[in-house]
Amino acid sequence: MTPRSRSNPLALAILSCLHERPMHPYEVAQTLKSRAKDESIRLNFGSLYSVVEGLAARGMIEPRETVREGKRPERTIYEITALGRRELTDWLSELVSSPAKEYLQFEAALSLLPGLAPDDAVALLRQRAVALEIRLTQSEATRALTVEQGLPRLFMLESEYGDALTRAELGFVHALVNDLENGKLDGLEEWRGWYANDDAPRQWFPTEGSET
Repeated sequence: MTPRSRSNPLALAILSCLHERPMHPYEVAQTLKSRAKDESIRLNFGSLYSVVEGLAARGMIEPRETVREGKRPERTIYEITALGRRELTDWLSELVSSPAKEYLQFEAALSLLPGLAPDDAVALLRQRAVALEIRLTQSEATRALTVEQGLPRLFMLESEYGDALTRAELGFVHALVNDLENGKLDGLEEWRGWYANDDAPRQWFPTEGSET
Protein backbone atom coordinates (compact mmCIF):
# COMPACT_ATOMS: atom_id res chain seq x y z
CA MET A 1 0.00 0.00 0.00
CA THR A 2 1.06 3.56 -0.57
CA PRO A 3 0.97 5.99 2.38
CA ARG A 4 -2.19 7.54 0.88
CA SER A 5 -4.03 4.22 1.10
CA ARG A 6 -3.08 3.71 4.75
CA SER A 7 -6.28 5.22 6.05
CA ASN A 8 -7.97 2.25 7.73
CA PRO A 9 -6.39 1.03 10.99
CA LEU A 10 -8.51 -2.11 10.72
CA ALA A 11 -6.30 -3.28 7.86
CA LEU A 12 -3.26 -2.80 10.09
CA ALA A 13 -4.95 -4.77 12.88
CA ILE A 14 -5.72 -7.65 10.50
CA LEU A 15 -2.12 -7.76 9.34
CA SER A 16 -0.99 -7.77 12.96
CA CYS A 17 -3.24 -10.73 13.84
CA LEU A 18 -2.12 -12.73 10.82
CA HIS A 19 1.48 -11.90 11.67
CA GLU A 20 0.92 -13.96 14.84
CA ARG A 21 -0.56 -16.95 13.01
CA PRO A 22 -2.98 -17.80 10.18
CA MET A 23 -6.64 -17.15 11.00
CA HIS A 24 -10.00 -16.91 9.29
CA PRO A 25 -11.70 -13.47 9.35
CA TYR A 26 -14.16 -14.38 12.11
CA GLU A 27 -11.26 -15.49 14.33
CA VAL A 28 -9.47 -12.21 13.60
CA ALA A 29 -12.55 -10.30 14.76
CA GLN A 30 -12.91 -12.37 17.91
CA THR A 31 -9.21 -11.96 18.70
CA LEU A 32 -9.44 -8.18 18.39
CA LYS A 33 -12.57 -8.05 20.54
CA SER A 34 -11.15 -10.33 23.22
CA ARG A 35 -8.17 -7.98 23.50
CA ALA A 36 -10.45 -4.90 23.60
CA LYS A 37 -8.83 -3.55 20.43
CA ASP A 38 -12.30 -2.49 19.30
CA GLU A 39 -11.93 0.32 21.86
CA SER A 40 -9.24 1.92 19.71
CA ILE A 41 -10.00 0.52 16.25
CA ARG A 42 -13.46 0.67 14.70
CA LEU A 43 -14.58 -2.90 14.10
CA ASN A 44 -17.60 -4.47 12.47
CA PHE A 45 -17.85 -7.77 10.66
CA GLY A 46 -19.06 -6.36 7.36
CA SER A 47 -16.16 -3.97 6.97
CA LEU A 48 -13.68 -6.57 8.23
CA TYR A 49 -14.51 -9.01 5.44
CA SER A 50 -14.21 -6.20 2.87
CA VAL A 51 -10.81 -5.20 4.24
CA VAL A 52 -9.65 -8.83 4.16
CA GLU A 53 -10.62 -9.03 0.50
CA GLY A 54 -8.79 -5.80 -0.21
CA LEU A 55 -5.62 -7.01 1.50
CA ALA A 56 -5.77 -10.26 -0.44
CA ALA A 57 -6.23 -8.38 -3.71
CA ARG A 58 -3.09 -6.34 -2.94
CA GLY A 59 -1.07 -9.44 -2.15
CA MET A 60 -0.67 -8.59 1.55
CA ILE A 61 -2.39 -11.81 2.65
CA GLU A 62 -3.37 -15.00 0.89
CA PRO A 63 -5.68 -17.98 1.48
CA ARG A 64 -3.96 -20.90 3.16
CA GLU A 65 -6.79 -23.41 3.39
CA THR A 66 -10.56 -23.73 3.65
CA VAL A 67 -12.01 -25.56 6.63
CA ARG A 68 -15.45 -26.61 7.80
CA GLU A 69 -16.36 -27.21 11.44
CA GLY A 70 -19.46 -29.35 11.87
CA LYS A 71 -22.47 -27.80 10.16
CA ARG A 72 -20.91 -24.35 10.00
CA PRO A 73 -20.18 -22.77 6.60
CA GLU A 74 -16.74 -23.18 5.12
CA ARG A 75 -14.19 -20.64 6.35
CA THR A 76 -11.07 -19.53 4.54
CA ILE A 77 -7.96 -19.27 6.67
CA TYR A 78 -5.59 -16.51 5.59
CA GLU A 79 -1.90 -16.04 6.22
CA ILE A 80 0.27 -12.96 5.85
CA THR A 81 2.69 -12.77 2.92
CA ALA A 82 6.21 -11.35 2.85
CA LEU A 83 4.76 -8.22 1.24
CA GLY A 84 2.21 -8.00 4.05
CA ARG A 85 4.91 -8.28 6.72
CA ARG A 86 6.85 -5.43 5.11
CA GLU A 87 3.67 -3.37 4.94
CA LEU A 88 2.92 -4.05 8.61
CA THR A 89 6.41 -2.90 9.63
CA ASP A 90 6.44 0.18 7.38
CA TRP A 91 2.92 1.31 8.28
CA LEU A 92 3.33 0.79 12.01
CA SER A 93 6.72 2.53 11.95
CA GLU A 94 5.15 5.53 10.21
CA LEU A 95 2.33 5.76 12.76
CA VAL A 96 4.68 5.51 15.75
CA SER A 97 7.30 7.96 14.46
CA SER A 98 5.34 10.66 12.61
CA PRO A 99 2.61 12.75 14.29
CA ALA A 100 -0.33 13.26 11.95
CA LYS A 101 -2.94 15.99 11.93
CA GLU A 102 -6.20 14.56 13.27
CA TYR A 103 -9.40 16.56 12.92
CA LEU A 104 -11.01 16.07 16.32
CA GLN A 105 -14.66 16.94 16.87
CA PHE A 106 -13.99 18.83 20.10
CA GLU A 107 -11.28 20.85 18.36
CA ALA A 108 -13.80 21.79 15.68
CA ALA A 109 -16.35 22.75 18.36
CA LEU A 110 -13.82 25.00 20.12
CA SER A 111 -13.03 26.76 16.84
CA LEU A 112 -16.74 27.60 16.51
CA LEU A 113 -17.52 28.18 20.20
CA PRO A 114 -18.80 31.76 19.68
CA GLY A 115 -21.83 30.16 18.02
CA LEU A 116 -23.05 29.51 21.57
CA ALA A 117 -23.90 32.09 24.21
CA PRO A 118 -21.09 32.30 26.81
CA ASP A 119 -23.25 31.08 29.71
CA ASP A 120 -24.47 28.15 27.62
CA ALA A 121 -20.88 27.32 26.67
CA VAL A 122 -19.87 27.25 30.35
CA ALA A 123 -22.74 24.92 31.25
CA LEU A 124 -21.92 22.57 28.38
CA LEU A 125 -18.21 22.55 29.19
CA ARG A 126 -19.03 21.64 32.78
CA GLN A 127 -21.18 18.80 31.46
CA ARG A 128 -18.27 17.64 29.31
CA ALA A 129 -15.94 17.71 32.32
CA VAL A 130 -18.26 15.39 34.24
CA ALA A 131 -18.41 12.99 31.29
CA LEU A 132 -14.61 13.00 31.03
CA GLU A 133 -14.24 12.29 34.74
CA ILE A 134 -16.61 9.33 34.44
CA ARG A 135 -14.75 8.00 31.41
CA LEU A 136 -11.42 8.29 33.19
CA THR A 137 -12.70 6.56 36.32
CA GLN A 138 -14.15 3.67 34.31
CA SER A 139 -11.02 3.26 32.21
CA GLU A 140 -8.70 3.26 35.21
CA ALA A 141 -10.90 0.68 36.97
CA THR A 142 -10.91 -1.57 33.91
CA ARG A 143 -7.15 -1.36 33.58
CA ALA A 144 -6.66 -2.12 37.26
CA LEU A 145 -8.78 -5.24 36.82
CA THR A 146 -6.74 -6.42 33.84
CA VAL A 147 -3.55 -5.89 35.82
CA GLU A 148 -4.96 -8.11 38.58
CA GLN A 149 -5.66 -10.74 35.93
CA GLY A 150 -2.00 -10.70 34.92
CA LEU A 151 -2.16 -8.90 31.56
CA PRO A 152 1.25 -7.30 30.87
CA ARG A 153 1.41 -3.52 30.53
CA LEU A 154 2.61 -3.95 26.94
CA PHE A 155 -0.94 -4.84 25.91
CA MET A 156 -2.55 -1.88 27.68
CA LEU A 157 -0.49 0.98 26.25
CA GLU A 158 -3.36 2.32 24.14
CA SER A 159 -5.50 2.51 27.30
CA GLU A 160 -2.77 4.45 29.12
CA TYR A 161 -2.47 6.81 26.16
CA GLY A 162 -6.21 7.33 26.02
CA ASP A 163 -6.29 8.17 29.72
CA ALA A 164 -3.41 10.63 29.30
CA LEU A 165 -5.37 12.40 26.56
CA THR A 166 -8.50 12.42 28.72
CA ARG A 167 -6.61 13.94 31.66
CA ALA A 168 -5.11 16.61 29.41
CA GLU A 169 -8.51 17.46 27.93
CA LEU A 170 -10.11 17.53 31.38
CA GLY A 171 -7.44 19.94 32.61
CA PHE A 172 -7.99 22.16 29.58
CA VAL A 173 -11.76 22.18 30.06
CA HIS A 174 -11.47 23.07 33.75
CA ALA A 175 -9.04 25.89 32.95
CA LEU A 176 -11.27 27.23 30.18
CA VAL A 177 -14.34 27.21 32.44
CA ASN A 178 -12.34 29.04 35.09
CA ASP A 179 -11.23 31.70 32.58
CA LEU A 180 -14.80 32.16 31.37
CA GLU A 181 -16.24 32.46 34.86
CA ASN A 182 -13.51 34.84 36.05
CA GLY A 183 -13.56 37.02 32.94
CA LYS A 184 -9.98 36.14 32.01
CA LEU A 185 -10.70 35.00 28.45
CA ASP A 186 -9.62 37.67 25.97
CA GLY A 187 -12.58 38.65 23.81
CA LEU A 188 -15.17 37.54 26.37
CA GLU A 189 -16.84 40.96 26.69
CA GLU A 190 -17.31 41.22 22.94
CA TRP A 191 -18.68 37.69 22.90
CA ARG A 192 -21.16 38.56 25.66
CA GLY A 193 -22.17 41.65 23.75
CA TRP A 194 -23.26 39.62 20.75
CA TYR A 195 -25.82 37.81 22.87
CA ALA A 196 -26.89 40.81 24.92
CA ASN A 197 -28.39 42.25 21.74
CA ASP A 198 -29.89 39.75 19.32
CA ASP A 199 -29.59 42.25 16.48
CA ALA A 200 -25.88 42.89 17.04
CA PRO A 201 -23.57 41.67 14.24
CA ARG A 202 -21.49 38.63 15.10
CA GLN A 203 -18.20 39.22 13.33
CA TRP A 204 -15.91 36.61 14.88
CA PHE A 205 -12.68 37.83 13.29
CA PRO A 206 -11.65 41.33 12.16
CA THR A 207 -11.75 41.75 8.39
CA GLU A 208 -8.76 43.13 6.53
CA GLY A 209 -8.40 46.84 7.15
CA SER A 210 -10.76 46.94 10.14
CA GLU A 211 -9.70 48.01 13.60
CA THR A 212 -8.75 45.27 16.03
